[in-house]
Amino acid sequence: MMAASSFLPLHLPASPRPATVAARAASGVASTVPAATQTSQLEETFGRKGLRFGTDATGAPTAELSVRNGSSLQLRLNDGLVTSYRPKVSWEGGDGCRELLHTVAGAGAVKGGVGLVLNEASSSSSGGASLLGASEWSVADVDSDSYDAVQVELGCSAKGAKLEVSYVVTLYPLSMATAVIVKNNGAKPVELTGAVLSHIKFDKRRGTAVEGLRGCPYCSHPPPASGFALLTPAEAMKREESGWFGGGGEEPRQGAWTVEENLYTILKKKVSRVYAAPPEERKKRIYSTAPSKFTTIDQSSGLGFRLVRMGFEDMYLSSPGGLYEKFGNDYFLCTGPASILVPVVVGPGKEWRGAQVIEHDNL
Repeated sequence: MMAASSFLPLHLPASPRPATVAARAASGVASTVPAATQTSQLEETFGRKGLRFGTDATGAPTAELSVRNGSSLQLRLNDGLVTSYRPKVSWEGGDGCRELLHTVAGAGAVKGGVGLVLNEASSSSSGGASLLGASEWSVADVDSDSYDAVQVELGCSAKGAKLEVSYVVTLYPLSMATAVIVKNNGAKPVELTGAVLSHIKFDKRRGTAVEGLRGCPYCSHPPPASGFALLTPAEAMKREESGWFGGGGEEPRQGAWTVEENLYTILKKKVSRVYAAPPEERKKRIYSTAPSKFTTIDQSSGLGFRLVRMGFEDMYLSSPGGLYEKFGNDYFLCTGPASILVPVVVGPGKEWRGAQVIEHDNL
């Protein structure tokens, strides 16, 4: 297995962006252009082997990425939501391309999948104001390496063009990577919080766990609010009554810290946690950070996937408990790298980068 650092995107945009790329970005997705016209323009400008453009059930433009071993993913271009990731795997009972993400479509909206949350922490709004809510993503660039890697870069501006945001999604035979790059073009520092949240589905509630968090401090904490999350922050934090799947001890109250003592973190009950170094610890010259990766365990299928954190300081992890039934028959986790507890400060003329990799060796 290749080192996690080798899964960084093929191409990360330089600053400033070349004029030729900026011109192509201007001709990307525009809300006033009919979907069929958008698809045709995107296909003509960016289409290549392993990359095709179309629309989803809601009519939103999409990019379809695929590589030689059959692995594929679908990316919505107007909001950057990855709605499908089907890696080539072998599991108990078969082998082939199997859907990893839990996505729910209905009433013209799509929720779940893998999405980016980016908020301005210095805003007076509770939890910070979203920097992406009113932004229109455009296709800035694409890249590929034969049949073994395909990449799409989306771009948008926020705060009156003072912030330039790039979101790079890359598909490899054994992994997918999502990277965010924020460039501050303004004259003042900007404080950001954010996360890359993935809704990963499991065959059964019993037997859902993760490995790799033992020894890490954690506290109960709501997820950052987003338009794509299946559970709202209030739903994620609501206590679940003990029942058949209860047990395992009470969750600590919000703000109280404890340490993960188990080799396997069992997630059949409802939890909403941030695994990280407590903010007070980070004031010390030397402190222990959260693990850079952990592995999901699906006992029913025998499959496991590693989630790798880059750039972000925290790891968010939640399970829905009995609430999963609101969203279909599959159990799921919402998890991913985050910077929630302590904002990231991006100085004038500086940039910040964070990424998540989902990788596996289920072959």
